[in-house]
Amino acid sequence: MLYFFTSWLRTTFNLPGFGVFQYVTFRSAAATITALLISFIVGPWIIRMLKRMQIGEQAKSELQETGNHSLKAGTPTMGGLIVLSAVIIPTLLWSNIQNTFVILIVFITLGLGAVGFLDDYLKVIKKMKKGLIGRYKIIGQLLVGLIVGSTIYFYPEWFSYNFDQYNTLTTVPFAKDIHFDFGWMYIPAIMFILTATSNAVNLTDGLDGLAIGTVGIAALALAVISYVSGNAVFSQYLNIFHLRGADELTIFSAALVGASLGFLWFNSYPAQVFMGDTGSLALGGALGGLCILLKKEFLLPILGGIFFAETLSVIIQVLYFKYTKKKNGEGKRLLKMSPLHHHFEKSGLHESKIVARFYIIGILLAIITMATFKVR
Repeated sequence: MLYFFTSWLRTTFNLPGFGVFQYVTFRSAAATITALLISFIVGPWIIRMLKRMQIGEQAKSELQETGNHSLKAGTPTMGGLIVLSAVIIPTLLWSNIQNTFVILIVFITLGLGAVGFLDDYLKVIKKMKKGLIGRYKIIGQLLVGLIVGSTIYFYPEWFSYNFDQYNTLTTVPFAKDIHFDFGWMYIPAIMFILTATSNAVNLTDGLDGLAIGTVGIAALALAVISYVSGNAVFSQYLNIFHLRGADELTIFSAALVGASLGFLWFNSYPAQVFMGDTGSLALGGALGGLCILLKKEFLLPILGGIFFAETLSVIIQVLYFKYTKKKNGEGKRLLKMSPLHHHFEKSGLHESKIVARFYIIGILLAIITMATFKVR
């Protein structure tokens, strides 16, 4: 909104200095600061409201012996409302809200956030132990993916004049001039990606500051990718798709970085609030959505390596347990507990150390992701 307002002021009154509001870099920096301020202003109010409504987390019984998780019982959850406010409001304020890339990424984030909110509402307010039934949650995630995939597949002209050249293509990491075409499988692929990424961040959200910090690191890398993808000179130099208008996603990514830092202020150990499914599904969808819109789907296992490993640990644990139970009549666990961060916690590492080390790995993965643009 401010993008159009400042443009109107500049052209109508010929005011000097207002041209700076047209620059993506300036608006991205403004979005980051705005997201931080919103987190600091809205955060304490939402935490007090959640406490007053007694919307608290239950401690994991499997981790009682670690000593830390018993203290977390009653900590307010549904703090994803803070993150959503701090991401969406700056995006609407500072980006071109008529841009289809922006419209879709906001839809993905709010759509999956709504699915997560419904799950949290049923779980912590209605006291339904399992919250939203698993198949209904999956249906909600798939529905968001269906809408996004169908929009890109059937209406590429809504994005830019040349987007129809790329709508079903994606970049192959470490490969030059080689692109993968999903073809008629594009819509199912998008449905799978959004469902997988949203659930992956949800699985990662098990220690104070873990999910939000790793999301912030990935968002910073995606802000750079958004900017170079939308810039004709940089995209030509890096030999990647030039997606005209995609640089507006830099503003969303920057807001996501600011929101991550702002929420981490309250979510770092010992956490004052948890994001719940409201935040984790929305953030996972946002990361997946950015990679989809930027045609970088195959970068997700690298950039989101933490989330990928967490998900893989759960899959391996379940499959190994079923295999040993079928073979020996008694199921065995490969890890002490899944997801992966709980395995390390049960091995005796303090959660702060686990989170710090995961941050380091996340930064290394972000650097490797950036390197894929030149190491080809």
